[in-house]
Amino acid sequence: MRAIIPVAGIGTRLKPHTHTTPKVLLNVGGKPMLGHILDKLLEEGVYKSTFVIGHLGDQIKEFVMKEYPSIKADFIEQKKMEGLGHAIYTAIPTFDEKEIFIILGDTVFDVYLKDVFKNKQSALGVKKVEDPSRFGVAILENGYIKKLVEKPTTPVSNLALVGLYYIANSDALIKSLNNLVKKDIRTKGELQLTDALQMMLDDGEKITTFDVNGWYDCGKPETLLSTNKFLLDQKSSAPKFDNAVINYPVYIAEDVKIENSVIGPYATIDKGCIIKESVIKNSIIGTNSQVSKAMLNNSIVGNNTVVKGAFKRLSIGDSTEIDFY
Repeated sequence: MRAIIPVAGIGTRLKPHTHTTPKVLLNVGGKPMLGHILDKLLEEGVYKSTFVIGHLGDQIKEFVMKEYPSIKADFIEQKKMEGLGHAIYTAIPTFDEKEIFIILGDTVFDVYLKDVFKNKQSALGVKKVEDPSRFGVAILENGYIKKLVEKPTTPVSNLALVGLYYIANSDALIKSLNNLVKKDIRTKGELQLTDALQMMLDDGEKITTFDVNGWYDCGKPETLLSTNKFLLDQKSSAPKFDNAVINYPVYIAEDVKIENSVIGPYATIDKGCIIKESVIKNSIIGTNSQVSKAMLNNSIVGNNTVVKGAFKRLSIGDSTEIDFY
């Protein structure tokens, strides 16, 4: 089996962090979000992967080759951002297996995939959501998908596609993707994977669904932080410090230096950081950054960054309002 991982997106909703770092390499729960995905694939026995790269793609290639040498990796550049269907279409030259597994690069998931793969039946991961208008959704009939609708304006189903697609017959998908591009079939201005999958259904391909209750989006600052909380609840680690208070769960890299500070809960502090006289909770601090005399909550600090605060001493009378900026 081969995994297809589209990671060409710019990550607009995570700017300014994604100006210099690909979205999928942002740290969450102690490692880049792409690292969590690749760990899961290796755990499930998937050792071939195609990465559809674009924005800052060289960084992704360097990360995969350095940190995951056991993966047989291919890298395909998506030169135009024309939708997820187009991204998968560009990866067709690497389809050397009948079975493929497509996974979005900004999705952290918790599902036992071996049960999905063993049935040799194409299946899409779904999760019940309150607002299906942000997703592609599946309409079922007798346990199989009857129709797929991309970001419906009126509610037709609450089964959202969460970015996990197991395709047992890659030839059928290739045929549909080629038709999608040849006929330039677009939904909301883009070549959508859901439209290609609908073509497969129309041609008689049977596709079912599997439930993904453990699905965590990393596409926005608030969801990145909530995913960080989930991952730290699963695994927490920190070295010992003589003059710091650590409120677990946290992830603190082994070489981090911390003095006179309170860290956590739900703080991720990456390699090479120096923290002094600060309080940090529910935050992510990037590689080689320094924080001193600061109180950070619900914050994301990038790599190679310096944050300096200043504690205040006040004597304030009645009926006073002061804002510090």
